[in-house]
Amino acid sequence: MKLSVGADERNHVVDAVLKRLKHDGHRVVFYGPSGRASVPWSEVAACVAHDVAGGAADEGILFCWTGTGVSIAANKVSGIRAALCGDAETARGARLWNDANLLCLSLRTTTEALAQEIIQSWFTTRFQPSPEDEACLAVVRRLEIEASHPEDEPQRRCQREGSPQETETKSN
Repeated sequence: MKLSVGADERNHVVDAVLKRLKHDGHRVVFYGPSGRASVPWSEVAACVAHDVAGGAADEGILFCWTGTGVSIAANKVSGIRAALCGDAETARGARLWNDANLLCLSLRTTTEALAQEIIQSWFTTRFQPSPEDEACLAVVRRLEIEASHPEDEPQRRCQREGSPQETETKSN
C-alpha cells in the first residue's frame, strides 16, 4: 500500500511508526523534518491530505503534539476523512463506520506501544457500511460540496430546542 506520512516534529514514536510501516511492506513518503527541527503542522497536513485525496497515496498518517491541528487541517481537503485516534478501538470504529482514510495521532499522548496497537487496528479494519453509515457519509459529501459553494448553501434542516417549529405561542 502507498502511504503518505507527515509530522511537524520527529521523535521516537514517528521513527517507530515509519519503521513498522516499511517493515510491513508499505511504500512510504514522509513529509516533515529529517532531524530534530520542526516544520509547520499545517503544511505537513496539507501535503499528506492532498496525496491521499489526489490518489498519490492510498491512505495517510499524521502526527502533531495534540493531533488536533493536523486533523483539522487535513479535513479541510475534499475527500479526506481524518480521524484523531487515541486508542485501537477508536481507530477500528473510524475505519469500520466512518470510512476514515487518514489517521491522526498525538505525539504528546501516544507511546510507541500504543501507536503499534492503533496502527494494527487501523490496517486490519475495513469499512463495512450499513445503510445508516452510507447516509451519514452522503451528508458529509454534501457538506464538502456546500463548503466549496457557500453562496448556494441550502436552508438547514436542523431544529433547535425551542425553535419556532416546536414552541407554541400563547396569547393572553
